[in-house]
Amino acid sequence: MTDLFTPAIRRRLTYTLFAAHTLFMAAQIAAFTLMSIIGVQLSGSDATAGIPSTISMIGRALAGYPIGWLMDRWGRRAGLTFGYLLGVLGGVIALLAIGQASLVGFCLGVGLAGMTRGASEQTRFIAAEAELPDRRAKAIGFVVAGGTIAAVGGPLLVEPASALVTRYGLSLFTGPYLLSALLSLLSMVVVFGWLRPEPLQVGRAIESAYGVATHSKADEAHHNAGRTLLQVLVHPQVRLALTALLVSQFVMTFLMVIMPVHMNHHDLSTGAISWVISMHSLGMYVVSPFTGWLVDRVGRIKVVVLGALTLTLSALLTAVSPTFIPILAAMFLVGLGWNFAFIAGSSLLSDALSQHERGRIQGASETITALAGGVGSLTSGIIFSLGDAVGLSIIGTLASLLLLLAVLAWGRTETIMPVAQYES
Repeated sequence: MTDLFTPAIRRRLTYTLFAAHTLFMAAQIAAFTLMSIIGVQLSGSDATAGIPSTISMIGRALAGYPIGWLMDRWGRRAGLTFGYLLGVLGGVIALLAIGQASLVGFCLGVGLAGMTRGASEQTRFIAAEAELPDRRAKAIGFVVAGGTIAAVGGPLLVEPASALVTRYGLSLFTGPYLLSALLSLLSMVVVFGWLRPEPLQVGRAIESAYGVATHSKADEAHHNAGRTLLQVLVHPQVRLALTALLVSQFVMTFLMVIMPVHMNHHDLSTGAISWVISMHSLGMYVVSPFTGWLVDRVGRIKVVVLGALTLTLSALLTAVSPTFIPILAAMFLVGLGWNFAFIAGSSLLSDALSQHERGRIQGASETITALAGGVGSLTSGIIFSLGDAVGLSIIGTLASLLLLLAVLAWGRTETIMPVAQYES
């Protein structure tokens, strides 16, 4: 059985998942660059600017659990391949809809691409299950770090893609969606061709060799058959993991989405706004390998606490001053706090689940995370209109403190054995 999880195999699986997720995220970011503009162009009304991005978020939320369920039934490779196929179809449909000036068709295309996002976000969990338990967080951090490359490379690809399609008489707005379809196709090929052996089998071999830490006989009794979602939610570690994912996504989205509007109201330049968004992206992704190492070294729960404290500090800084430096610091810290809580929470969840339930439960966690981001995005403008930056600060601080309360309630133990029990 150990032949299934040699260091070389584990590295290959992790690198394959990193490559596929990075390619798709570059596609998503490139497509998002012009999404709101296209929505306005197709409808002729500014009121529809946010509809395509909302449809994309809904697609992401709807796909999480079903694709996770498919991964448990068909395997991780087949489930991801199917997910990326939806992205290819979504890019093609969006491209054709732009040519036909169809807002409905365009929303269908971005909705399918959103479903692919719901599948691709689960690559971090697949990387974790194909690693030894004391290295899961490192694998998650490595996959999440692909967002750094995507955040930089995605927007840079928009102009060349738009220039290419105009040579063939197509609208320049179709460029990002041609790019999205091609990169999604490349992600699908990478997964189908190189995600071998099946990560589900690798995870089972690791689980068989090292066992699964459980807190009760009830946990152990359900291990072989796989628990229902409600049975899983009884587990304190699962509750804490889901709270970490939910709160970090909500606070990050809630504070970030409205910040360009806040800066514009105080006459800060577009250059200053770009710097703030860039530093926010760096906080979210660039430290991910370090965060994974830290989580494996000091423990998941301690890093969740660090994330909650960092998110709290960022929320408090939001109301300090509408000048460049405090806002820059706040947005970097909210990205960093998200990174700490997101990677530690993902690791907690992976530790608490058996092979028979990981796909669907982790898929459900992706649905919850997407909905939390959607709520943060939709409510940030309302709170800002009522209470300006002070309102943002109050809500962000209260949500961050909720995560600390969750640690006090459910963070007494971690279901992971000491590092010394694993092979070097």
